[in-house]
Amino acid sequence: MFYTIDILGTIAFSISGVLVALNKRMDPFGILIIAFVTAVGGGTLRDILIGHTPVSWMENMTYTYVIIASTIFAVVFRRRLDYLRKSLLLFDTIGIGLYTVVGVERGVLAGLDPIICVALGTISACFGGVIRDILCSEIPVIFRKEIYATACIVGGFSYFLIKKLPIEVDLAFAFAGAIVIVIRLLAVKFKISFPSLYKD
Repeated sequence: MFYTIDILGTIAFSISGVLVALNKRMDPFGILIIAFVTAVGGGTLRDILIGHTPVSWMENMTYTYVIIASTIFAVVFRRRLDYLRKSLLLFDTIGIGLYTVVGVERGVLAGLDPIICVALGTISACFGGVIRDILCSEIPVIFRKEIYATACIVGGFSYFLIKKLPIEVDLAFAFAGAIVIVIRLLAVKFKISFPSLYKD
């Protein structure tokens, strides 16, 4: 289940990166690079922080193959991915939900405190998008007033609460990831955000 979630998150973030790169009218090499850094950027930083080297995508070539395949798929079927902005939101949201629980569990396996595990989950989920947005000359979503990293934090802590219930660990993964996704989608739909410190 853990490995499956990691692969699904890689696919979601790869497609998210492709959609941003297509909006920026990048060439094929640029599209692949943006897809790659979006998919593995957060996980790479997480692995380096916990001393897991070589990092996951260097140890297992499946991640590279999945990113390349996802990139080709998104480029070929870009016209079928109707309303690019909505598609970008959907894949980015799925990505942060899946990568949050993956990052949290990596911290658990490393024997870290729950607060640090949640921080690792948030880093895993958000920093690929940060690198993507910086390379595409955008202000990263995490640095705006949108509910983004907060959803990851809530989902990360909920994972530890759900694990205390008499349910399978796989279900705890699924529920925690779903919480992140639902919070993010509701925040976007109802335009929920943190108040700005600056007057218009």
